[in-house]
Amino acid sequence: MINVEQLGWDVHTVGELDHRRLKAPHVKLRAARPGPNGDVVYAVDLRLNRPNTEFLSTTEMHSFEHFLLWGFQKYLPNHFISVGLMGCQTGFYLILLNEGRAEIIMDVYEKILNDILVATEVPYANITQCGNYQNHSLEMAQALARRVLAAKDQWRQIV
Repeated sequence: MINVEQLGWDVHTVGELDHRRLKAPHVKLRAARPGPNGDVVYAVDLRLNRPNTEFLSTTEMHSFEHFLLWGFQKYLPNHFISVGLMGCQTGFYLILLNEGRAEIIMDVYEKILNDILVATEVPYANITQCGNYQNHSLEMAQALARRVLAAKDQWRQIV
């Protein structure tokens, strides 16, 4: 059994919640799934916008996704599996292997956001590494990173 409280998460916010009540931006544990050999896969919501009220443009999401892919691979190379877009255009799903500690995840997230602010280009935004390499905006990614960083003290306020 996985003790999510011991990992630093509020047990009342784990899993699927009524989207009408969600605040944003927030970081919350969505799921923790143990495997048969003792490994655990963690799914974390990196919610940037409040559901059903504000949405990310495809360019914002695309550029921000590239930074998240680059950053989580850089800072958690032994744990990072993937980042997926939320189809509702309000955030991302972060998938990690054997790393579910809230403090570690939020510290790395903050590092990535700060890296975005000083970046000179969007990672992987080229024809050999991206299927839509012309649809990027460093400025939009930086504006989004500034907004999310400014609300850092509210990341744990889910509902």
